[in-house]
Formats: sequence, C-alpha cells, structure tokens
Amino acid sequence: MAQYMISVFHTPGAQDAGTAYQDDAAQQSAFAAVAEFNAAIQAAGQFVFAGGLMPPEAGHTVDATGTTPNIQSGPFSVAAASLGGFWIVEALDQKLALDLATRASAACGQKVELRPLQAV
Repeated sequence: MAQYMISVFHTPGAQDAGTAYQDDAAQQSAFAAVAEFNAAIQAAGQFVFAGGLMPPEAGHTVDATGTTPNIQSGPFSVAAASLGGFWIVEALDQKLALDLATRASAACGQKVELRPLQAV
C-alpha cells in the first residue's frame, strides 16, 4: 500500500488568533468529526500517523547549510496559507486516497492537500 500525506491548511494568523473556525461550537464540532474520522481510518487499517501543529508563529527556521547555523524565530516563509496539521494514511490507490482526503476535509472543515510520500 502507498502512503499519502493529507495536509490541513489555515489562513495566516488564524490559528494564533483562534479564528480558524467560525466559533467555538464549530471548532468543537470539527474536533468531534475528526475524532470520528480518525477512528474510522484506524479501524480500516489506513491510519499511520496524524498530528496538529502549533501556529507558524511558534516555529523556528533553522539553516545549518553554511559554516555557522542561523536560527530565526518564526515560519520559514510567509504564504497565503500555513500548515495546521496532517495525517499520514495508507491507501491501495490514488482514488481511495482522494476519498480519504475528501472525508478529512469534511471532518476538519478546512481545505486539505493530498500528496503521495516517496517510497523509501
């Protein structure tokens, strides 16, 4: 089975401001739907790993490609959207992976991106 990453995105600043969802009720509903989705893919043997991320503002950019490491507070880049969380799932084919991504998007109430992982 191939592995895929389903990435969840938020608009910049939404996580830090607590505005990723319309209100607390919508957030709690999404959390419950995600828990249900997680249980379903675990039962189906498709779940590998999942995690939510703290806001990009909590991150650091580390560049150790030169002679002296450079560490800066904040995200690597400013973009139209930032990664808020992800799932790693297993699927027999892309069609099934797209179905999982569709269900993940519906559960979390956010846009997601589906990408296959490189085989190692």
